[in-house]
Amino acid sequence: MTLGDSAATGLRLEQTGDGGHNNSSSIFPTAAPFARAPGRRVRSRLCNLLATTLSADVLHYELIVVGAGAAGLIAAARAAELGKRTLLLEKNRKPGVKILISGGTRCNLTHDCDARGIVAAFGSAGPFLNSALARLGPRDVVELFHAEGVPTYVEAGTGKVFPLSDRALDVANALVRRLRRSGAELALGEPVTRIERIEGEERARFRVTTPLRSLTAAKLLVAVGGKSYAGCGTTGDGYRWLAELGHTIRPPRPALVPLTSDAAWVRELSGIAIPDMVLRVAPSDPARPVKRVRGLPPGVLIERRGAVLFTHTGLSGPTPLDVSREVTKAGDPRDVVLLADFFPDVPAEKLAEQLREAAERDGKKFVVGLVPDVLPRRLVEALFVQAEVPIDRRAAEFGKAERARVVEALKRGRIPVSGSRGFDKAEVTAGGVALDEVDSRTMESKLVPGLYLAGEILDLDGFIGGYNFQAAFSTGLLAAESL
Repeated sequence: MTLGDSAATGLRLEQTGDGGHNNSSSIFPTAAPFARAPGRRVRSRLCNLLATTLSADVLHYELIVVGAGAAGLIAAARAAELGKRTLLLEKNRKPGVKILISGGTRCNLTHDCDARGIVAAFGSAGPFLNSALARLGPRDVVELFHAEGVPTYVEAGTGKVFPLSDRALDVANALVRRLRRSGAELALGEPVTRIERIEGEERARFRVTTPLRSLTAAKLLVAVGGKSYAGCGTTGDGYRWLAELGHTIRPPRPALVPLTSDAAWVRELSGIAIPDMVLRVAPSDPARPVKRVRGLPPGVLIERRGAVLFTHTGLSGPTPLDVSREVTKAGDPRDVVLLADFFPDVPAEKLAEQLREAAERDGKKFVVGLVPDVLPRRLVEALFVQAEVPIDRRAAEFGKAERARVVEALKRGRIPVSGSRGFDKAEVTAGGVALDEVDSRTMESKLVPGLYLAGEILDLDGFIGGYNFQAAFSTGLLAAESL
């Protein structure tokens, strides 16, 4: 392929900065050290293109990064800063597409906690991130964006960190600015169609094929994400490539996704929002044995506290999204059930006593009026129906057995689930490359030397709140610095 061929195909190839500049002293380089006269930049780009396109039919790089998302952008920039001749390939016509739509276009870029808080958000898989977080923790991510001119703030009551402008575009632009200064090349609108391992060749271990050209690289970083928000280009391509290279792929499934319910009474509550309650996921058959989860009651698979929104299809909001990973993990979603605690700060015994005392004070009152008015009346009536207590029952007739059933509905109300809204509505993907096949100290494959993985392609999924972006930034940076 000649330089003219590149223009003819419509290939968008950018030489982003000075590839010969090695700024290895800091992970937060500012624009000043990279300033140059416009003529020098043009000559640098032209010489680089001539050297790589006219010397051979196959272009060679020290590192090819596939996927210009959070992990890929930070990794490509850092590798180039450290002197690696780097190419970043992206199938979309612009980088950071998923960043742009995240957090309702606000981009919750990390969480206001320490590294231990991030680890905890990923459950049993969390310790895999220890090395990555030691290199780039939540405070470091905030500092990184501040250095790029993007101030941040912590949302009250949630711990979520957002750009002060509430614009995801500012986050994406900051990452692209850093990439441009680094000297990495960025090719947009160029999907990868095949990745092959070249045996017995140290300089060129991998061949990467796109519809436009064939490339080789000494090292390869796959950071293409999972299958969530397929409209962003995350269509699961990486799983096939990595499986062909010998990796085990844990079955991908939606996570941080709204849940669905076939129960009419649940859907009829559409529009009702509860700001503070607890949701648990448990086997729908209480007799089915499950492995005890540390810190949770027996038989409970996951537990989260926060806001819940009833919708025309089921449940949404932060708390249902957080527990959704256990629902989608079940072979049949009907094998699990949601247990709702609408009064998480009131023990069941105390709630029963409060109902009894309220009934004694006003026997002529309807029983639904005995429940504290912090809950919407429509929800209370639905719960009484589920408890098989008539909503027109007078308080004077409210017996002990009926009170017990109502307390059960209020403290351990069973909400049946039928599934989730799928990958199109999922914020992240659970499943992916098996973690025991990746060196957590470097992000390098244990099976394929020179192959690195970062971000959502790994079998890692955290709670809502910026945890997943933090994991992407941290694993991407660690991979780049481990080449």
